[in-house]
Amino acid sequence: MKAKIIIVEDHEPIRNELSILLSKYGYEIIAIEHFDTVLEDCLRENADLILLDINLPLYDGYYVCRAIREKSEVPIIVVTSRDSEMDELMSMNLGADDFVTKPYNTQILLARISAMLKRTRKEEVENSVQYHGLKLQLNNSTVVYENQVIELSKNEMRILYTLLQNKGKIVSRDHLMETLWQSNEFIDDNTLTVNVNRVRKKLESAGLKDFIKTKRGQGYMV
Repeated sequence: MKAKIIIVEDHEPIRNELSILLSKYGYEIIAIEHFDTVLEDCLRENADLILLDINLPLYDGYYVCRAIREKSEVPIIVVTSRDSEMDELMSMNLGADDFVTKPYNTQILLARISAMLKRTRKEEVENSVQYHGLKLQLNNSTVVYENQVIELSKNEMRILYTLLQNKGKIVSRDHLMETLWQSNEFIDDNTLTVNVNRVRKKLESAGLKDFIKTKRGQGYMV
């Protein structure tokens, strides 16, 4: 799957140059051209990385960086003609992941982008499980589906994680209870049913109806 990169750059020649360069290297590019809705556009696109200039109309890059970071962990590389240590320090303090000064060497920029995407994608694989558009985030016990975030309890998260680890297969009730038993919390048959039903309702409220299927007399599966 192509990595999606958002370019937030108001200087059209540079924006076009970056778009052509990154497209040539196989990235999907979203180039922001209207800066009155830059925050909404960046958050809506659910990108893998943002290239952000500091000198922007309406809102400067520092404001944009901080506002994005309050709502998203998307990697941000600041690409700017400002080259003072204070600019770099401010960018990092506001949540940027890297800082590249103009004029930049295109191969170095490409290498920085590639390294950032490899690192964040590795972390995402280790900390999440994805299936049919649903992403279970293990580090904060939440499910993300179509930009909705669903909070799960510890037991709900363990149940869903076990089912996702065995997707396409039936997981017995005994196996689920054994998984929860290992957490040093007592779980009985009725408590398991209650927890499974809670997960179901939370998923259904987000539009995931019948995501967890009951196999009568056998267990559950996704």
